[in-house]
Amino acid sequence: MKRYLAVPVLFLLLAGDCFGAEITVGNFASGDMTGWKPKIFKGETLYSFVRDGKRTVLKAYSKNAASGLFKKVKVDSAEYPVLRWSWKIDRLLEREDAASKQGDDFAARVYVVFPGTLFWRTRAIVYVWSGKLAKGSALRNPYTGNAIVIAVESGHERIGTWVHEERNYHEDYRRFFGEEPPRLGAVAVMTDTDNTGGEAVAWYGNISLAGGRSPASP
Repeated sequence: MKRYLAVPVLFLLLAGDCFGAEITVGNFASGDMTGWKPKIFKGETLYSFVRDGKRTVLKAYSKNAASGLFKKVKVDSAEYPVLRWSWKIDRLLEREDAASKQGDDFAARVYVVFPGTLFWRTRAIVYVWSGKLAKGSALRNPYTGNAIVIAVESGHERIGTWVHEERNYHEDYRRFFGEEPPRLGAVAVMTDTDNTGGEAVAWYGNISLAGGRSPASP
């Protein structure tokens, strides 16, 4: 069983400069994994580049396993408050239960992580594709109150199709933690099935940070 108290600690700062209106964090369309590192919790989710139609994407396959990929960043979230990404899944997890440790698995997750001055103050927002949570709903992660889970997609309707997402993670942090966010420290992806013993496949397109305000966020 994975230990969520360890997740934020390990998704820490990336040295790098940020210029322009948009920063590409995950350039998966070019098959580029520069700066991305694995974090294994139980078993290993398999990540690989594949062709999907005319483009290259990152494929994740998990069977009773949990591991993620993270990239450290060093970004002022007030200057680049919008997270953009695309994803696709092939199924939902029947035993998913975001409120319990035993059911804390998702077919697809995208994280933004904010390191604290002390490791236990590190916080994370986890955007998920859920089979049980209502779209737009949010709750605390069952392993730690320092991680907020937000269902940006839910249900079967869009399974098997690419969905493009935008989220103002700066505003989400203010809304759920009740204070101004520190500098962003990392972005991560994970497809995990270790707690539910299930199987899932997901695909991730490019991930970027942009200036401005996303209409997808409250």
